Order: sequence, then structure tokens, then C-alpha cells
Amino acid sequence: MGRYGFNPLTRLSVNRQLLLLLLVMVIPILVLQVFGSAKAEDIMKRNVTSAYAELNKQNLLLISRDTDTVSKITSTIIGNPITQQLRTDADAVSSEVIERVRRFTAVDKLLSNYSTEADGTDPIAYAFYVYDPNNVYAFAPKRQMLSTGVYFFDEEHKPVWYDEAVARKGNGYMKVMPSMVETSGGKRTLAYIRAVRDTSTGTGVIGVLVATNMEEKIGTSLKSVDLPEGGSLFFTDATGVILASSDMGRMGTMLEMPEDVAKQYGSGKVSHVIAGDVIYVATNNGVGQKLVYQIPTKSLMQQQTEIKRVISVLSIAYLVLCCIVMTYFWRSLMKPLQKMASFSRTYEPGKLVPGTPGKDRRDEVGILMTSLYDMARRLNMLIHDKYQMEIKQKETQLQMLYQQINPHLLYNTLESIYWKSTIEGRSESAEMIKDLSKLMRISLSRGRELITIGEELEHAAAYIKLQQHRYAFSFSVVWEVPEEALVYLIPKITLQPLIENSIIHGIKHMGEDGEIGIRVHVEAEQITIRVEDNGYKEIDCEAIERTLIATASGEQSGYGIRNIQQRIQLHFGPEYGLRYSPREGGGTIAQLALPAVTVPPGEAEQYLENDERN
Repeated sequence: MGRYGFNPLTRLSVNRQLLLLLLVMVIPILVLQVFGSAKAEDIMKRNVTSAYAELNKQNLLLISRDTDTVSKITSTIIGNPITQQLRTDADAVSSEVIERVRRFTAVDKLLSNYSTEADGTDPIAYAFYVYDPNNVYAFAPKRQMLSTGVYFFDEEHKPVWYDEAVARKGNGYMKVMPSMVETSGGKRTLAYIRAVRDTSTGTGVIGVLVATNMEEKIGTSLKSVDLPEGGSLFFTDATGVILASSDMGRMGTMLEMPEDVAKQYGSGKVSHVIAGDVIYVATNNGVGQKLVYQIPTKSLMQQQTEIKRVISVLSIAYLVLCCIVMTYFWRSLMKPLQKMASFSRTYEPGKLVPGTPGKDRRDEVGILMTSLYDMARRLNMLIHDKYQMEIKQKETQLQMLYQQINPHLLYNTLESIYWKSTIEGRSESAEMIKDLSKLMRISLSRGRELITIGEELEHAAAYIKLQQHRYAFSFSVVWEVPEEALVYLIPKITLQPLIENSIIHGIKHMGEDGEIGIRVHVEAEQITIRVEDNGYKEIDCEAIERTLIATASGEQSGYGIRNIQQRIQLHFGPEYGLRYSPREGGGTIAQLALPAVTVPPGEAEQYLENDERN
């Protein structure tokens, strides 16, 4: 966890972080828009339905007032003595015909007066239907041509609703029935029906008073209500039969409503229920009659839908604009950042750096890109310069090492020739000079720094002959070199210092008992060369190890073996080099570890070219 705590966003790329930021900013707005629209729609539905509920209540009061007016008129007609005199009993049969005509005419005129409207609108027609089985009023018309007047009928022509009205015992009710007028063509009408009881006896029934065209009167009240498009108004009885409607073709049919909606309407209260896409607003007047508004929410919410559509269009336009702006910034900012990130991941020191993209930009991104690519180029230049310096440094070190060791070798050799020539005759001196020339020739190695093991062994053999001529004592040399090892490479003048150390520090005072062994072993990709002696002196391996790893150029002791160690590691790497260990039975072992290579990597052409030139 860093200084500022764990931030999970840092696990995402920058473009995904920007996309997440856009979603975090946009999604809440969309959610609030959807939630606000739904809540606004719900609130509007409740407020509108409450308003329509109050309107429905007032509308039903008007309808009830019209119905009460008709009921009062029928009560007036029923209580009028003129109506009560129009009977078909035995007293009527015994009366004069003129008296019956007079009664008929008076009632007909009374009904005609109540059926006339002063404002010229379609009047409510009052008709009096009298059951006359004895044909007491034979002079009266038998065919009903008008919607008002007095009409007599016998058992054969009795209306189907007559007995129903009588059974209600003077209580009025409304019913949708076919018009009794023969010229109406079967038109249906809403009638207020009420039995006319004989007030003198209190038990008999004179006839049934029917007020027709009630649908026109109630329809006027229904038309005063302006519902949204597709809305309907229904005035029903207690059973749900439509008595009046904004659609007159629905009169006499059942109003079907969902069962759970119908249960909401109690007696004497206003209810409003939202069922799916329809709002029902109804008022019960206490006698079972209901005024129902059926309002489709689609029409009710049309205005709000338009507003929502405008808001949706604006939101879409806003999102498109956001996408355009984000795309612009994406291409302006994210593309260069992605290129820089890709370059940073794939760049390797020393790899060719391509041209700087967007180098003409003057903003922070352009400055950052230019700086990054310029830094990579400068790093390549530094790496190249350092590589060249290291190569030159190695070459200089090798040349210095060779220049230091050659005079040392030449000095010792010339000294041996001098002493030998003084003590012995000229013949042996000539042999020593021959070995010296061979030694010098191999030391030069035609300008090569690496020679074959065969050449190095020839150099070592020449040196051993010179040393055997130099010292008064003789010593033996054991060679164990496989033929296949002769072709592999070794830094020149590597074995000579080791053999010299074995002679001086090992077998110098042992006489003929002294023995030096030179053994070469090839295994897999590595060559091991052992120079060992049977000297009697114990060696300090730790001191020798410190000498090998010493870096001080001023140290004089151990110069030869340190020279060998440095040259091997300069050519082949730190995993190769020289190691000293005691020999079992006495003596010392100097062991060289070299790679099994025949041509230095990267120098094959130069090696062959130098070889041909020499």
C-alpha cells in the first residue's frame, strides 16, 4: 500500500478510467430522469383522477337533480285528480261514454303539457299506459303514434315491463327499453317507469306512467364533461346496465370492468382506480346508480408524453454531444498517451527509436512525448558510447598485459641462455636459441590474442626445454592431452607462468624426484587444464585466492597468476578462470576452466582474415 492508500482505479488503464467516469456521470442522470418521469406520471395520474373524481361527483348531482325533477313530475301527475279518475273498474264501465272521453282528453292534455319544454330542446315525453281488459275506452287509439299521451291495452298487448312496474308498488326506476312508438323503428330509449296507484283505495293500480327520452336529458349533463380523447362516460344502474353514455350505442349493454376495480365502488362515495392503461372514476348515488368515467392513461398522459419525448430527444442529443467531445479528447489525449505507453513497454536500451509522433504539438502532451523519445535517443547514444569505451578499455588492458609479460619472459630466457653458454659448450646454446625462437614465435601468435591449445602446449614445451637447460637438476614432465582438445582456444601465454611457478615454488630443490603434470580434460561445453607438481611445500590457498581477486595495480606479488585470471575473464566472462588447490600426496594443482570454443563469437571473419594475412 502506497503513501496515499490503496486505489483500485489504478489497476485500470486511463481510457477505462475515463469511460468509468463517463458512466458514473451519465447513469445517475438517466436513472433520475426515468425515476422522475415515473414519479411525475404517478403524481399527475393521482392529481388528475382526483380532479375528475370531484367532477364526477358534481356531474352525478346534476343527473340526480334531473332524475329527481322527473320523479317529482311523475308524483304530481300521479297525485292529480284528473289522473286518478282514469280508471277501468266497474264504476268506469257504468259511466257515460262522454264522461270517459272527457277524462281521457283531460289526462292526455295534462301529459302533453308536462312534455313541452320552453327552451325548445327535446322534451321528456310522458305516456300513461292503462290496462283495459274490458275495452272500456274503446274510442281511444290502439296504435301509439306519439311518444306522449294515454294508451290502453288488453292482456294480449300488455308490455313486458308492465307487471315489473306494478310489482314495484309505486317506486320509480329507470330502464332501457324499445320505444313504444310504432314509427320509431325500434329505437331504444331510457325511460323512467312508475306505477300509478289508486289513491282512493290505496291498493289498486290504475296504470303505469312512463317518462321517455331520459337519455337526452342525462346526455346533456354528460356532454358538459370534457374527457381526454378516447375517454367514455357511463351512467349505469345497480346491475351495471348502461342507462346513458357518451356513446349512445352502448345503452342497454353491460359495462364490463375488472373485478378488483368494481369492488372499489362503495355506496355513496367517489372512487378512482388505475387499472393498467385505464383510469376508472365512479360515484355511487346511494340507490345503486353509478356514474363512471373511463379515461385511457395514454390520452391523459399525451401532453406529458410530449414533454418526455422532448426531454428524451434533448438527452440523446446531449449524450451524442458528450460522445463527440469525448471522442475528440480521446483522439487528442488518449491516442498519444497510448503510443507513449506502448513505446515505454516495448523499448529496449539500444533499440532504434522511431520518429517522434506529434512533435508539432505545443501542449503538455507534446512536450512529454518529445522528452520521452529524446530521452530514449540520448540513452541509446550513452549505451553506444559506453560500449565503445568498454571495448577500447579491454583492448588497452590486454595490450598492457601482453606488453608487461613479454619483457619478463624475454629477460628470464636470455638469462638462461647466458648462464648455459658460460658453463657448457656452444652446441647446447644453439639448441636453447632454437627453443627461444620457437617461444618468441608462438608468443607473437601472428597478432592473435587467442590461440589453440595445441599452439599453447607447443609454447609450454619450448619453455620447459629452456628451463631444463637452465637448471642443473632434471625433472620429469607428464603430458595427458587428448587429441580433440588441441583445436579449442585459450589466451596465449597462459600455461607458461603456471609451469614457471611449479618449477620455482614446487620442484626446484627436488632434483630428479621433481615431476610436473599437464593434463587436459574435455567435458561437454567446458575444458579443464590442470598444471600440477609434487612439490613438498604447503600452499596457502586462501592467500592465493585473495591475490586472484585483488584489483590494486601496485601489488607486485602474484602478478603472473593475476594476469592469467584477468585475461581469461576478459575474454570469456567471470564464470571462467584459475583456481588453486592442494594435490593429494603433496604438491599443488593449478586448474584452469575454459569454454570449449574454436572461434571467438563475433570474431570469426576477423580471425580467418588475420590468419590468411599472416
